[in-house]
Amino acid sequence: MSESEYDIARDLWLRQGKAREALEHALKAAELDAENADAAHLVALLYLDFCSRSADDCRLDAAEASARRALKERSDYREARNTLGVILIHQKKYPEAIEILLPLTGDILYETPENAWGNLGWAYLEKGALDRAIDALRRAVAVQPMFCVGHYRLGEAYLRKRQPALATEAFTAALTVEEPGCRQLQVAHLGRAQAELSLGHSAEALADLERCVELAKATPAGKECAEIRARLK
Repeated sequence: MSESEYDIARDLWLRQGKAREALEHALKAAELDAENADAAHLVALLYLDFCSRSADDCRLDAAEASARRALKERSDYREARNTLGVILIHQKKYPEAIEILLPLTGDILYETPENAWGNLGWAYLEKGALDRAIDALRRAVAVQPMFCVGHYRLGEAYLRKRQPALATEAFTAALTVEEPGCRQLQVAHLGRAQAELSLGHSAEALADLERCVELAKATPAGKECAEIRARLK
């Protein structure tokens, strides 16, 4: 019965995009079988999905509890370990996130090492350990050059280190990846505009700001792009 509820939840979320209905079935799957690590992990992923949609619906504590439950039931559950690391970053628990993610980067059995390196780099970036962030993020994009979010975060690390030329290269790499969503990575346009302004390239920066606002006006990145654009005009 638990497996059936789990399958329904996955279908509702991944194929039909119905996150709320999916969460209901995932929670039921986890309740029916306390040892169903996949169900617990799915619950954690769904809570994270809600966080990406709305701050009001964000339940990071519940997400963390579910991810830890999945790992308790299956200690070698690599995907759940990565998910827990992401949750801890969102909770600003950077040292703990690094401790969770670091073993994954050396785990030869983990099938998506770019995620481990990318999230480790993200944790270092938010912690302010910029050199370590750059090292980890460079490893992430070396493993998977199509990882546009990894390129974007590498650009952010260079920008914070006040290396705008390298930041521009990384942001450009993010925006030229031929994968769905990469060319619409709004924050990469914002980051590249900021780097270009540091280099004195006002025309190039303005083009990025225009594209950033065009993608979405109401997002935090869209609003920041609009403010910078207004100051330039």
